[in-house]
Amino acid sequence: MCQPLLLRYVLPLDHCVLIFTLSAPNSIVWNLACGFAQTEAQLMVFRFLSGFGGSAPLACGGAVLSDMWGPEERGQAIAIYSLAPLLGPAIGPVAGGWIAERSTWRWVFWSTSVVAGIIQVIGFLLLPETFAPVLLQWKAKAIRKQLDAEKGPVKPVRTIFQKPGQQRNYKEFIARALLRPFILFATEPIIQLVAVYLAFIYGVIYLVIATIPAIYTNVYHEEPGIMGLHYIAMGLGLFVASQVNARILDRVYAVLKRRNNGQGEPEFRLPTVFPGMIFVPAGLLMSGWGAQEDVHWIVLDIGYALIGAGMVLTFQGMQTYVIDAFTTYAASALAAVSFFRSLAGFGFPLFSPAMFAALGYGKGNTILAAFAFGVGLPAIWAFWRYGKKIRNMSRRAQKR
Repeated sequence: MCQPLLLRYVLPLDHCVLIFTLSAPNSIVWNLACGFAQTEAQLMVFRFLSGFGGSAPLACGGAVLSDMWGPEERGQAIAIYSLAPLLGPAIGPVAGGWIAERSTWRWVFWSTSVVAGIIQVIGFLLLPETFAPVLLQWKAKAIRKQLDAEKGPVKPVRTIFQKPGQQRNYKEFIARALLRPFILFATEPIIQLVAVYLAFIYGVIYLVIATIPAIYTNVYHEEPGIMGLHYIAMGLGLFVASQVNARILDRVYAVLKRRNNGQGEPEFRLPTVFPGMIFVPAGLLMSGWGAQEDVHWIVLDIGYALIGAGMVLTFQGMQTYVIDAFTTYAASALAAVSFFRSLAGFGFPLFSPAMFAALGYGKGNTILAAFAFGVGLPAIWAFWRYGKKIRNMSRRAQKR
């Protein structure tokens, strides 16, 4: 959760690709070490250090995409990008269940480390730097090397992002790397509401993932391998909704932009979020009361598919909205959002056993569904109706 912020403190400018290159090996090494852990304490420490490195793409990935695509094309890129961190936790337990049943839990970590290592090598070879200030700084440096002082006075060469006599110092590093995401969260209502709601949604998906084994083992008496197959339902909902949304997100934006006299607005990303506000509570009610009443397992799987579809629609639309609204500060804005949602992903599974033991799956999921609908729908409507006014009062949001 904190690692991307700390790396920004150490690295000059905003080398997102360099952050990826340094953080991914850290995650792979400690994930591999998890397979060799001998005690519970060792496993917890190694998992923490692995997550410490693996958090970088969540905070910086959206900023890289905002560098590469304009508003009219950005939706599809964000749709594809946001699928991975949601689809992974849904599909991973399918393989993990069979690996643990047929081999040993240690191979769950070793196999994922092998796959991650292959992806890291590909990224190291093919992933370029995309941040404009960095690219222009490299170009200015190359031009300065070509200048010959013996042929006459040499004019200073700097980028449009550099002020005359500007010198970077550690105070600026701290302000940009550690403080700006929290300043954005403290001062920007858009970031506050998006961070809180996405934290809730992210917590729900990990809560569902944590409760599936208990439901299908205790209620439906299934073996670990078969039980893991039910995660496919959530993965299917995530995948189908993501592919559909990837094709319509930019089209909806383009249509609304034409109706607005060719002027694009970040709020034009929100229409595709509204169905997600319905799918998530509907899926929670189906899966919760289905488990409570011990109905056929297909009812629960349909509910999990709806939860997955609603989550990916919500994430894709709201992440793109944040990027469009805070393009200049996209990395910091997404870092603030990802920090708080990671906290929820960690915390929700901790209280879920006590909640479901006291209330049951039906009432417990009903409370979650009521919050998802009662908070999410009014919040998105408020952004749709008053988002431009809120942005106009902000010092950092885009004003179109």
